[in-house]
Amino acid sequence: MPNSQSSIGNPPATANRLDALVAKIRACTLCPKMHRPAVSGGGIVSRVMSVGQAPGVKEPILGRPFAWTAGKTLYGWFTAACGWSEADFRARIYMAAVCRCFPGKTKAGGDRVPDPGEIETCSRWLAEEIEILRPALLLPIGKLAILQLIQFEKLTDVIGKKFRVTKHGHEFDVIPLPHPSGASPWHRMEPGKSLLMRALKLIVKHEAWPQ
Repeated sequence: MPNSQSSIGNPPATANRLDALVAKIRACTLCPKMHRPAVSGGGIVSRVMSVGQAPGVKEPILGRPFAWTAGKTLYGWFTAACGWSEADFRARIYMAAVCRCFPGKTKAGGDRVPDPGEIETCSRWLAEEIEILRPALLLPIGKLAILQLIQFEKLTDVIGKKFRVTKHGHEFDVIPLPHPSGASPWHRMEPGKSLLMRALKLIVKHEAWPQ
């Protein structure tokens, strides 16, 4: 099977472009209500991209996406599916997000959902990442991320399935995942649990998945 860098025309040039983009993302100050710094998983040249929703309060401090409780759950899924550790995932998959900064808290104490303007502003980064990497597979994680690629009503309509999507002038496969938040029981209850397992099997069997 192809490895993570096959079909990437010039890996050194791609890596240089990606590193420059990551530096721009980390320095971004475009959204006044967002809490900086922006978070990036770094310039990992890969044919597979994950797309999270937005960092939580811990991620900007630790300097990497999915760095806290939800991350432990996410990486645990891939340990079960293909034996990967957190370090394996971070080293082989380019980690993007709908919004790259922590949105802050609501008055009720939960994480604020990014507003449409913030989502639109931050979408420029995903467009550039797709243009540079030309991925074969995207893994949107959570409803907000999935909705940037596929319109749907219920998670049961999309989890456990593969879709062919064209975005930012590039065609690729999309295999959605539920959000691994501890506040959501969806992935721990049926039918969510079985649909999640089906999605993970599709991912690790995909021709672009790093071996």
